[in-house]
Amino acid sequence: MSTAFLFPGQGSQKVGMGKDLVETSASAKRRYEEANDIMGMDLAKLSFEGPEETLRQTEITQPALFVVSVVLAELVMAGGLTPSFSAGHSLGEYSALTTANVFTFTEALTLVKLRGNAMSQAGQERSGTMAAVIGLDADAVECICDEASEGAEVAVPANFNSPEQIVISGNVDAVKNAMKLATKSGAKKAIELNVSGAFHSPLMETAKMSMKKALDDISLSRAQFPIVMNVSAEAVSEPEMIKENLIRQLDNPVRWIETVETLQNLGVTDFVEVGPGRVLQGLNRRIDRTLATRGIERFDQIKELALA
Repeated sequence: MSTAFLFPGQGSQKVGMGKDLVETSASAKRRYEEANDIMGMDLAKLSFEGPEETLRQTEITQPALFVVSVVLAELVMAGGLTPSFSAGHSLGEYSALTTANVFTFTEALTLVKLRGNAMSQAGQERSGTMAAVIGLDADAVECICDEASEGAEVAVPANFNSPEQIVISGNVDAVKNAMKLATKSGAKKAIELNVSGAFHSPLMETAKMSMKKALDDISLSRAQFPIVMNVSAEAVSEPEMIKENLIRQLDNPVRWIETVETLQNLGVTDFVEVGPGRVLQGLNRRIDRTLATRGIERFDQIKELALA
């Protein structure tokens, strides 16, 4: 049986995540102590106790979700289950790469801290938004985005999450125009998301440049197992290609449907979402109901998962 770990992205965070890990595992406690030092704040307390409004802030959400996902993966692997492949949705790509030892924990969290701050800052500099379009295929959504865009005002596909769920991103007016066009074109729903910026769109250009500089300053290791990456939906192990894909990730769409299909074609029969919530499990069901997909977000699930 070939297993792939899937790591969730921003939006899967919830107050209380990781608390039971620290209460049960000495290694998890050490990781959170490291994270507090790197972040210069009590990230553990924010993760465990909130408040929720603070935990939803991009610059807090991303490091908090990264830490709990990596800690869970380390505990699962120590318990005997090692993946053949991995993938992460947007932010989750950093968790996937860390689990494959492309980065050290310190390097990765430092990058994630910068990423969250850079994306938040880009959102303040160039106001934008995102919306989920339900019930239209990719071609229809791309045509709607083209029609809604005018001059410097753009709307673009940001996340190809499932055959009937595509997230769009861009300038506020263009996205709202695209939502109206989607409804007129027969979309079941077009829902604006509660986000602080137009992620995976050209409005993230300054964040992209910040990440390029940071990634150019460190050495990446070859992945211990391949990562199917967001931008290409191809399995990657080599450091230079990983770096290029991470830089492009900021203003290009997450090709999640193709990512899951690539993993299937590589022979994966066991998908495990590692991190809080069930977002990726739900997307897998919408992509292909035959996929065997499990999840882990608590310590008491680890032994059961490794032995299954």
